[in-house]
Amino acid sequence: MSKEPALKDILEYTPQPLRFGTSGVRAKVTELTDIEVYCLTRGTLAYFEQTGKIACNSEPADAIAIPLAGDLRPSTERLLQATAKAIVDAGYQVDYVGRIPTPALTYYALQNGIASFVVTGSHIPADRNGQKANRCDGEVLKSDEAGIVRAVSAFRDQEYNRPASQSPFDARGMFKPQFKYPLPDSNPAAAEVFQSRYRKVFPTDALKGLRVLFFEYSAVGRELIPQILENAGAEVVRAGRSEEFIPLDTEAISDHHLQMLADLAGQQSGQFDAIVSTDGDSDRPLVIGLQQSGGETKLQFIPGDLLGAIVADALKADAVAVPISANPALEEFFNTRGISVLRTRIGSPYVIEAMETLKSQGKQRVVAWEANGGFLLGSAITLEKGVLEPLPTRDATLPMLTVLQVANQRQIPLAQLLREFPPCYGKSDLLDEFPQEDSRLMVEFFKPEDDRIKTLEFIDGAVRLLDADNREVGVWPQESGQAKSWLEKKRLLESVFSPAEGFAEIVKINVLDGIRCYFANGEIAHVRPSGNAPQLRIYAFASTPERAREIAVLAVKEPNGLLRRLQALVVERGSNGTV
Repeated sequence: MSKEPALKDILEYTPQPLRFGTSGVRAKVTELTDIEVYCLTRGTLAYFEQTGKIACNSEPADAIAIPLAGDLRPSTERLLQATAKAIVDAGYQVDYVGRIPTPALTYYALQNGIASFVVTGSHIPADRNGQKANRCDGEVLKSDEAGIVRAVSAFRDQEYNRPASQSPFDARGMFKPQFKYPLPDSNPAAAEVFQSRYRKVFPTDALKGLRVLFFEYSAVGRELIPQILENAGAEVVRAGRSEEFIPLDTEAISDHHLQMLADLAGQQSGQFDAIVSTDGDSDRPLVIGLQQSGGETKLQFIPGDLLGAIVADALKADAVAVPISANPALEEFFNTRGISVLRTRIGSPYVIEAMETLKSQGKQRVVAWEANGGFLLGSAITLEKGVLEPLPTRDATLPMLTVLQVANQRQIPLAQLLREFPPCYGKSDLLDEFPQEDSRLMVEFFKPEDDRIKTLEFIDGAVRLLDADNREVGVWPQESGQAKSWLEKKRLLESVFSPAEGFAEIVKINVLDGIRCYFANGEIAHVRPSGNAPQLRIYAFASTPERAREIAVLAVKEPNGLLRRLQALVVERGSNGTV
């Protein structure tokens, strides 16, 4: 008698194990089969059980209800059902809190001391999605990922080796009809708790007199965030709703986006002080100031890294952490306030770890933000009306409220707040569908063998070496093999970022996260692969907004822009075995 085949033997596709990106797990929807999402959830819960991070209290397992939320992507409903089924099979209840912002789900879960899950792909295209988990005490950190991957692998082995007739999954990796788990009715408590968080500290007249356009499109916070702005006294006009999911990266706002938003504002009656919105899961803000001048309406995009600084200053922070990609003017801005800036790799887990370091040093008002403007609050901060509780995850609502309140209190246009910063202007853009293998080759090519080295400074032919804290860890003399090798890599970069394109000599390269080139005239070009999608980004900084925009345009131009030329040079060396 022949042995019954296992599920893995009858599959009609080749399963792909899911992988962590910059923050959470992301993949193409075709790879996010029910079985993979189920195993990801079961493995994550098992790891939380092993580490005591399911509940930060002593509730019995069968009394624990795991909060679950999602964004508005078409694939989210199915992924939520697979996640919910895994939660139930692990012995817990599902507290489905609906389609709400990721920070709203996280704040609610942290207030209750319970682990949580959100299904979202954030700002990436609709053919992709993902899942992000939180421990009972905060976000999953990079130090958790290896343990989660091991636990997920064990569940994958178990499910794929289960006899096909006994498996709840079919040959496509989807739940058989009788095993599908319908989502319960959504619990409004998380949205209410999130509203209450801001109602407690922002007076009902904080934004009185401001007229704000909220660009709804397919942002999951399009219901909740306008309500919060109205609670603080703003007049909010909602426009641009889309039932089709639209990816919007608030870190890569183009002139086309600005024109579209200007046209949208022009279609409404009356004038506006600001246009605001968020990315898909509403943890990254989009803030644009509007000002009437000579009969014209001028739009000023408030970059996320500078927006975060305005918020930190308003909250009277005594310690700040930001990723390496944020505007270099932040150091000068905060040095005048007696505050040092701690730079990190890109991604909320790294920023959160930096906040913990700052708190361990005795800092009392610790904040952080990413270049996209997502703001993380590491400490409870007492404000005039009450205490703002910590929320150590990206949040779009706090920076939006705060910057509008600051401008309203000073009775100045939003754009005028940017004048307080040294003249350093940033612009980012990206190439989509960029081969991830080529991205890996590029990063590897510019990675020193010594892991301590994060910055290489070129001085009279020698190379000075600095660690992540800018402490010197050595010097390679001009005649050394290492110096010669890196001077050759410097020349390769200068052949791309060349004088013909207006670039000065490269004086320093930082490799903390990607390839960040510092030029003799103060300009910066930072090349970095996305951790969540097949995308290659450019972060450009210059002394004028026009030059920053020019660098970004030169970088992503097709078919032979700066990024494509760098790709060709590095891939050629990779094929020759020199990477």
